[in-house]
Amino acid sequence: MVRTASTMLPLGTSAPDFTLPDYDGNPKSLADCRGENGTLVIFMCNHCPYVKHVAPELAKLADDYVARGLATVGISSNDAEAYPDDSPAKMKEEAAIQGYHFPYLFDETQEVAAAYHAACTPDFYLFDADLKLVYRGQLDDTRPKQDQTPDGRDLRAAIDALLSGQKIAEVQKPSIGCNIKWKAGAEPGYFNPSGSA
Repeated sequence: MVRTASTMLPLGTSAPDFTLPDYDGNPKSLADCRGENGTLVIFMCNHCPYVKHVAPELAKLADDYVARGLATVGISSNDAEAYPDDSPAKMKEEAAIQGYHFPYLFDETQEVAAAYHAACTPDFYLFDADLKLVYRGQLDDTRPKQDQTPDGRDLRAAIDALLSGQKIAEVQKPSIGCNIKWKAGAEPGYFNPSGSA
């Protein structure tokens, strides 16, 4: 299991636009998925132990903030041919198991992951109401096999600050996870096959 860190896209970056199918094949655009007060984009998948570790907290966090105008969208960009557990059919199963009530989209071409400079699963991008990046970093300090229950402390603090008009800490810890499973020849220039954490 190679540990890979977020590329830490520069704060203030505008959210790259996208239109991707959900696990049932229904197209969803960024405009369809954005929230009135903020938008959380999560690059994730089904099989990664780092995502499995935080999955219950992802579902809870998304539900906790939806009434406050924060929308969440999950995107799986893994090569589903090489990793069939990350296929749209399996995404649908996983969403039902975990109780994901947010759109879970499939980035088959991997172009959206590359546009966001996504590197790992999970990789978090929090955008304000104008779709400007205000947080990219870890969910919290917990990791798989540490016998700790995720509480989303870091990401929740950023969301709370955003929604209350407070300043978000500029020192942000990179998310850590498995590297995105790029298709052969599709690896972006920032990809580090040996991991960066």
